[in-house]
Amino acid sequence: VAKLKSGKNCMILIGGREVDSQRGLMLSRIGKACGSRVSTDVFPARVARGAGTAVLDRLPYLAELAIDHIKDVDHLILIGAPAPVSFFAYPNVPSAIAPQGCDEFVLAGPDDDIDQVLEALLEKLDAINVEPDVQPLTIPDLPSGALDVNSAALTIAHFLPENAIVVDESITSGMSIFPLTTTAQPHDWLNLTGGAIGWGLPASVGAAIACPQRKVISLEGDGSAMYTIQSLWTMARENLDITVVIFNNRKYSVLEMEFARTGARGGTPGPKAASTLAIGGPDMDFVALATGMGVQATRATTAEEFNSQFEQAMQAKGPRLIDAMVPTLF
Repeated sequence: VAKLKSGKNCMILIGGREVDSQRGLMLSRIGKACGSRVSTDVFPARVARGAGTAVLDRLPYLAELAIDHIKDVDHLILIGAPAPVSFFAYPNVPSAIAPQGCDEFVLAGPDDDIDQVLEALLEKLDAINVEPDVQPLTIPDLPSGALDVNSAALTIAHFLPENAIVVDESITSGMSIFPLTTTAQPHDWLNLTGGAIGWGLPASVGAAIACPQRKVISLEGDGSAMYTIQSLWTMARENLDITVVIFNNRKYSVLEMEFARTGARGGTPGPKAASTLAIGGPDMDFVALATGMGVQATRATTAEEFNSQFEQAMQAKGPRLIDAMVPTLF
């Protein structure tokens, strides 16, 4: 409490198993009461988003952006979140994100009672009746023309049903989708928290079984999907209400990006390395793969096609797959 009332630049960084709507609103009240910034970790395992949920920052993924994001912070208060570090090691980039001289204080670990901690802070700061900052409901217009991750994100934000569960393993594509769905209908967003891929499809199965009355949208990179593609068969067998969107750029785009950031070979992989980062020869046919496992599937090559296919998937019940052919972001 003394740090929050010190008059210095403070940030509360929250993590843990979930940042549900209640926690987000409590955090917003605390931040407003003492003038502190409030933020989630880079990849919160579960976060409530959309209209009516708290306005929270999110620590950027790229180390340079994260360093700049908190460069003026004097006190970093950690609630269920670890001290921030860069996701990978890079030449001439410090691994520790917090600025030198920043006082890092662990108020609660990930296994502590985070709700109790936030409630105690609210009481100590006399912030229980502070009005939190919440997201408005702003539904974007439908895009037209070329299909890319930005246009797909607008379509998803337009049609996303209230109380949906979004499972995000879209990797580089998610860099656009996450911010563009901030003011959609209220929903829960599940993130891949580590660097291993293949989690998204089975996590979607788990979400659909746990919450059978809620629509699940599984955002998948093409490379990530192939690690656990057999999950499609389970979706069909159990008739789960999951819409899978494959962002098919036929590359491990994130690995290309990370290779460039190492500076090796001037940031450009050689022919053999480049060939291992491409997903082609032969190209994977996700429509055929899904159909072969009993999941209705379509392919979208334009924004209009994606609009129509995603709208139909949101209106229907049961498993669907949309193979969205998109260019890479980089």
